[in-house]
Amino acid sequence: MEDGLGLQVEFESFPGIELAFESLARERSGIELLNVRQEESRSLATVFVPDGKLDHFENLIRDYLAEKRDKAGNLRDNRRLVDTIRQIRAASLRALWTDDSGTYPTPGEGPVWWEVWLPVRRDRRATTEFFRVRADAQDMDVAPGELRFPERTVLLARASLEQMQHSMVTLNNIAELRRPKETAEFFDSSPANEQSEWLDDLLSRTRFVTGTEQCPYVCLLDTGVNRGHPLIDPALASDDLHTVEPSWGTDDEDGHGTGMAGLALAGNLTDLLAGNGLLELSHRLESVKLLPKDDATGTDPHLHGYLTVEAVARPEITDPSRLRVFGMTITARDNRDRGRPSAWSSAIDALASDVDGYGAHPRLLIVSAGNIENLNAWSNYPDSNETDGVHDPAQAWNALTVGACTDLVRITDEDAGGYTPIAPVGGLSPFSTTSLTWERHWPLKPDVVFEGGNAARDSLSAVWMPSLSLLTTHHLPSVRHFTTANATSAANALASRFAARVMSVYPELWPETVRALIVHSAEWTSEMKRQFLPTTGNPSKNDHHNLLRRCGFGVPDVNRALWSVNNSLTMVVEESLSPFKRETGKQPTLRDMHLHSLPWPIDVLGSLGETRVEMRVTLSYFIEPNPSRRGVRSRYRYESHGLRFDVKRPTESTDEFRRRINLAARDEDEGIQRNSGNDPAWLIGTQARHRGSLHGDIWQGTAADLASREVIGVYPTSGWWKTRPALERYDQSARYALVVSIKAPEVDVDLYTEVANVVASEVEIEA
Repeated sequence: MEDGLGLQVEFESFPGIELAFESLARERSGIELLNVRQEESRSLATVFVPDGKLDHFENLIRDYLAEKRDKAGNLRDNRRLVDTIRQIRAASLRALWTDDSGTYPTPGEGPVWWEVWLPVRRDRRATTEFFRVRADAQDMDVAPGELRFPERTVLLARASLEQMQHSMVTLNNIAELRRPKETAEFFDSSPANEQSEWLDDLLSRTRFVTGTEQCPYVCLLDTGVNRGHPLIDPALASDDLHTVEPSWGTDDEDGHGTGMAGLALAGNLTDLLAGNGLLELSHRLESVKLLPKDDATGTDPHLHGYLTVEAVARPEITDPSRLRVFGMTITARDNRDRGRPSAWSSAIDALASDVDGYGAHPRLLIVSAGNIENLNAWSNYPDSNETDGVHDPAQAWNALTVGACTDLVRITDEDAGGYTPIAPVGGLSPFSTTSLTWERHWPLKPDVVFEGGNAARDSLSAVWMPSLSLLTTHHLPSVRHFTTANATSAANALASRFAARVMSVYPELWPETVRALIVHSAEWTSEMKRQFLPTTGNPSKNDHHNLLRRCGFGVPDVNRALWSVNNSLTMVVEESLSPFKRETGKQPTLRDMHLHSLPWPIDVLGSLGETRVEMRVTLSYFIEPNPSRRGVRSRYRYESHGLRFDVKRPTESTDEFRRRINLAARDEDEGIQRNSGNDPAWLIGTQARHRGSLHGDIWQGTAADLASREVIGVYPTSGWWKTRPALERYDQSARYALVVSIKAPEVDVDLYTEVANVVASEVEIEA
C-alpha cells in the first residue's frame, strides 16, 4: 500500500446536533481526523481515509450513528443515517474526479460513460475483476477491453451518478474517474437536428481563412466535394471545384471526397465537437473529381496516370501561384506491383519532380498506402498487414505514402457486447498495408502513419464500427451533417492537413523539405515497438528495417515539425548539387558532393561524456522516373540519380571522411560491395536506409562520441542521367533537403542553453 494514497472526506452534522467525530478516527487503519470546525449550528470535520479503507470507514459511520438515540431512547431516523452516508459517498466520488469540473455528471442525468482508472495494487487482475463483479451487481455496463499502464488499469463503465456512488466498496477500488472522450458513433448516430446543434456550436468557434488571404491549399484528388456543407463552404470556393471529365460534374455523389474534405480541413471532428476550444484554420481546400460514383471511370485502368496528370493540371491552370499540397486517396484495388514502378506511380513521380517543367516547380503529393478490405483477414492481425502490400500508385518514390495506425479502442456501438478492438492503442491499424513482401531494393513504404481507425472482432467475425472510426462531414448536409471515415484514406487526409499546417507557418520551404520535416517529426509508438521488435535483446538493423516496412518512420507530430525549423538543435538545409559531369568523348562520371559542418558545440557535447544522446538524419529529394522492366540496377535503372548521406566517424579526419564517401559512391556506382568498416550505432544502417528518394536513420551513442562527428556528407550515386548519356540529362542539377537534429533526454536544458544557433557551412567538393 502506498503511503499517503487515499481520500480526504469532509462531512457535517445535522443542525443543532454535535457529533463526536473524533470517534471516527482509527489510527491502526490509518483513518485520521484532520480537523473539526464549527459553522453556525453545524459541526464539520475532514477525515483522511487511506486507499483500501473506505468500506471500513462506511461501516464505522454506520455503527457509530446507529448507536445514537433520541431523548426517549429511540434510534435516530434511519433516513438521516442513509442521507449522511449518501453525502459521504457523493463527496468521495467527487474527490475521485480528475477531469474538467464542467464535465462532471449531474444528478438525474441518467447513465453516462465513465473512464474508470483502477489501481494495480498487489494483483492487477484481481483488482480489475473485483470492480467488474461489483459493477455488474449494481447493473452497470462495463465495456470490453482495457488499457494497462504501470500503475493503472483503465476501463469504461456506463452508469448514472447515483449508481456510481451507491457503494463505498466500489468507490474504494477506484483511483481516478474521468469523462471519456466521445466516439464518432455518438455524433454519427445523433438525430439530424442534434447534429445541426453540434455543428452550429463548432462553427461559432471556428476561424476560417478567406479566399483573399495568402495561405496553402489542400487539393483533394477524389470523388469530388459537395461544398454546400456548412463547415466546408467557407473554405472551398466554387471556382476551386474541378473535374477531369466535364460530363462527370464536380459534385460528390459517392460521399468519399466530401468526407476526406472534412478531415483535411479540420481533422477528426469527434474531439472538436466534444470540446469548446477555438478552431483556427490556416489553409483552404481545392477539389478535383478524379473518379465518378462507384469508381467506374469507363476507361482503361492504365490511364489512371494520365487522369492524375490532368487532375493536377486543372487547379494549377486556374491559379499557378498558389502554395498547395495534393492529397490523393485513390489507389488500385490490388497489390500485384509489389514495389515495381507502374505507369501510374511513375506519373506521380514525374509530377512531383516536375519533369514537364524541367524541375522548376516540384510538387508535394501525398498518397494513401491502400487498404486491407478483406474482413476475414483482419482476424489474423497483425499478420494480415504483413502479407497485403502497398497498392499502386503508392510505391511512387517521390510521394509521401501514408499508412494507418490507431488509438481508437473504445466500442460504444449498440449490440457490440461480444466485440473487442483488434488493434491495441498505438498499434498499426488493421486496414494498413505494408511493403514487407517487396524485394528489398524497392522503397521503404509507407513513409509515415496517421490515425486510420480500428476494427473489432468476436469469436466468429471481424467488422468495422463507427465508434472505432473518425468523424467527418457528410456529403448530403440537407440529410445529416456527420458521417464516419477510416483506413488509409482518412490517414491521408490527416497527413495532407499536417503538411498544409507546416506550409502555412513556413511558406518558403520546398516540397522536399516539407516531406522531410513530416518524416523527421515521426516516432514509433511504444506499442509498435512491442508489436514488431524482439522483446529480448537488442533489436538488429534488420528488425528496424522490417519495422520501417510496416509502420514507416512512425506517427508524425506537428509541434515537433514546426519546432524543428527554428530549433537550435536542428539543422535544416536546402541545397542543390550536380550529380554528374561529362567530358568530351567520355562517359559521364560522378561530380559533386557536399559536406556540412554540424553546428553543435563540440566542447559542450564532450563535457557530457557518457551521457546518451541521439542524432536523427533525414534526406529528401525527388528523382526523375524512367520506368521500364529492363533492369533494376542496370544502365536502364528507374531513378535519374541517387543521393546518400553519411557522417564522419570519430577516428577520421575530414579528408579521410571525404575519401571514404567518395569511394562508397564509386563502389555503389560500379556495383561493388566493399566492407568499409562497421558503424553499429545507426538503427537502420547504410545497407537498408538508402531505398527510394527519402532516407532517414537514427544514431544513438554517447555525447563524447557525437562530439567527434562534426561533419555530414551528401553525395550522389548512379542513375539513368549518367548511364543513358544519349538522353542528355547528365548535366542536370538535383535539389535536396537535409534535416539533422540531436536530442539528449537527460540533459536537454544544458544543450538548449549552450548550443549556438549556427547556420551550417557548406563546402562543395569535386569527387
